[in-house]
Amino acid sequence: MSHSKRTQVAIIGAGPSGLLLGALLHRAGIDNIILERQTPDYVLSRIRAGILEQVSVDLLHEAGVGQGVSSGGTVHHSIELVFANKRHPIDVTRLTDGKVVTAYGQTEVTKDLMEHRTLKGLQTIYEAQDVALHNFDSKHPSITYKVGGTTHTLQADFIAGCDGFHGVSRASLPSGAVREYEKVYPFGWLGILADVPPVSPHAIVYANSERGFALCSMRSMTRSRYYVQCPIDDKVEDWSDERFWNELKSRLDPELAGKIITGPSIEKSIAPLRSFVAEPMRFGSLFLAGDAAHIVPPTGAKGLNLASTDVKYLSSAFIEFFKENSSAGIDNYSARCLKRIWRAERFSWWLTTLMHRFPDTEGFGQKVQEAELDYLVHSEALSKSLAENYVGLPLNFGEHA
Repeated sequence: MSHSKRTQVAIIGAGPSGLLLGALLHRAGIDNIILERQTPDYVLSRIRAGILEQVSVDLLHEAGVGQGVSSGGTVHHSIELVFANKRHPIDVTRLTDGKVVTAYGQTEVTKDLMEHRTLKGLQTIYEAQDVALHNFDSKHPSITYKVGGTTHTLQADFIAGCDGFHGVSRASLPSGAVREYEKVYPFGWLGILADVPPVSPHAIVYANSERGFALCSMRSMTRSRYYVQCPIDDKVEDWSDERFWNELKSRLDPELAGKIITGPSIEKSIAPLRSFVAEPMRFGSLFLAGDAAHIVPPTGAKGLNLASTDVKYLSSAFIEFFKENSSAGIDNYSARCLKRIWRAERFSWWLTTLMHRFPDTEGFGQKVQEAELDYLVHSEALSKSLAENYVGLPLNFGEHA
């Protein structure tokens, strides 16, 4: 027995980008259905990013889900760079005429968006198996999927692939339809989540040391997220909590190391680092957004923010199509996104290269890194460049140049 449905926009993936797109479209009166392979609990269990640019915060408010970030987010005005055992603050807010970033976990963003979708009675189909895309090179695309052994067909005007790097959307494209650019880094990040107060509650700390990179971040005033660079073939079980805390402290300046409050980890994992872009991001009636089209190393905190701006461009394009009968937005979607994506890829690559130990960093490489860091903290121009990229370039940056 097969069941058929129809919607204006079929969204694959109930992560933050898919849910945000659904909320923005609903607000504009555009019907959408989300398909998700996993359960809601599984989606919420994914521990990911936690720093939101102002553009992303504004988008949550635009979608009607800004209450959580307003009450639970922590505003950051600066970042701190540690190198050669000394800490140097970069006053991001001063350097960008008042802009800030906000610490608010991706899990919280997802939860807020899920609750909003439930409240509005919008349809999300979880545990959708064997999802397959059909006829997306035409004006009548469809998706087939199974729930509980029953096959369903979802017909739509457009399909939005918001299903991540390993999702079915990009994988469905014919060979040669997409060009992929990738850089894989020769190390990983060992990250832990712990219910301890953050060592730096209003700034992120980036550390470059002879032992490797470290990062001090937060999810809230009572929950901290810390990372250390580690060999890519390390195993989580090799890293006891005690070993992690000792290693983290060894990579920070003595004053900050002395302030770290340790505690048992509630999550511990090793993430590989890669830069990846797929071009183009539109194929007929199928549009890629977020991690389905691009990955950045987490160093610049750009992943979730880039996904949000993809969704802003895509929702605007769909709204223009359905409300104004214009295809200009959908025709320009890929080029517009890619311009912004490559800027963020460049920034994330630069910061990753500057802060980490590479196989060839010994001696000369380490000295060059320290010289550039020294220049960075003493140069208003370079500090400003770091700051404006860190808070996020305006949505229309460079569009009229």
